[in-house]
Amino acid sequence: MTLDTQPSIIVFDVNETLLDITILEPLFERIFGNRLALREWFAQLILYSQTMTLSGLYAPFGELGIGALRMMASIHGATVTDRDIEELKERMGRMPAHPDAIPALTRLRDVGFRLVTLTNSASSPSPTPLERAGLGDFFERAFSVEAVEKFKPAPETYRLVAQEMGVETSDLCLVACHLWDTIGAQAAGCRGAFVARPHNALLPGPEVPSPDIVASALTDLAEQIIERWPVD
Repeated sequence: MTLDTQPSIIVFDVNETLLDITILEPLFERIFGNRLALREWFAQLILYSQTMTLSGLYAPFGELGIGALRMMASIHGATVTDRDIEELKERMGRMPAHPDAIPALTRLRDVGFRLVTLTNSASSPSPTPLERAGLGDFFERAFSVEAVEKFKPAPETYRLVAQEMGVETSDLCLVACHLWDTIGAQAAGCRGAFVARPHNALLPGPEVPSPDIVASALTDLAEQIIERWPVD
């Protein structure tokens, strides 16, 4: 990717970047006695989704999430009931948008950027979680990794978006609050923009790609994108 490449399509991660996963905290507080157990669960979910991809295997993200919850219960001596599983599904289906999401998306859309999403979650019938959160109308397309049966940050996931949108990966900028996602996108030829949500941070290291843009809120990130890559 050349240094002067200007992306025309902004690709948003969904879970935690746009939608607030802390709505799940009461469930983890009740099961494990600690709301921060949510963070352990999410880390295990990401670890094992990536393990499946590296092993040439695939299972839907939601199924892995249920398995990770049961695994944690076994580790911590807790009990997970069928009702808990249904509550997990229900809460994940109605995660609210972060307060900075609509202002940032509005700003990017109004200056002419094309907006799409790319998520590890499986696609779902309408109303989707994005639609329930009031964000669905901002996006031209909503992509799921299920189409390639590999989880981010596998390069095939970002190439899927480029192929379907009829562009090169260098025309994409991936926005995420997970550095492993921006690293994967940049390695595949995209630009990377990192928003520092709570419990997420940059990883210092000489061989670790730094995101092209770093911000503490999506609104600031949007302004940086507009300033750096103005739309003609």
